[in-house]
Amino acid sequence: MSTFKTAIPVLPVSDCRRLAAFYADKVGFTIAHAADDYAVLERDRIELHLWAATDESWKQRPPGKPIDSGAESFLAGTASCRVLVDDIAKLYEAMNSAGIVHPNGHLADKDYGLTEFAILDPDNNLVTFFAPTADRS
Repeated sequence: MSTFKTAIPVLPVSDCRRLAAFYADKVGFTIAHAADDYAVLERDRIELHLWAATDESWKQRPPGKPIDSGAESFLAGTASCRVLVDDIAKLYEAMNSAGIVHPNGHLADKDYGLTEFAILDPDNNLVTFFAPTADRS
């Protein structure tokens, strides 16, 4: 049987280069690749990919014709992902100082055994950082 090794979140965004710069400047990722249609970011052992949800043609489709490109602009900002981290309190302080913590996502211990907080990127994709509550620093 195959063993799963990792998962890489791929978030739909309105502008790959602009959002790649946000993740580099505010979250500490390194930009490994940035083009108009796709970006790859890295930090420690994590990769985050961004894809351009920029197709505006759906706005001119006749009634009854399906929306079918898969890259429609209304998809930008509709995704979320979770990232396991250590020293979550220190990371929270940095993200809170950067002003990107979700208004309802401040650092908190959850009843399901995790400590977590969430940020929003400029397109409103949600990234939740978490750690087991027992490991909280």
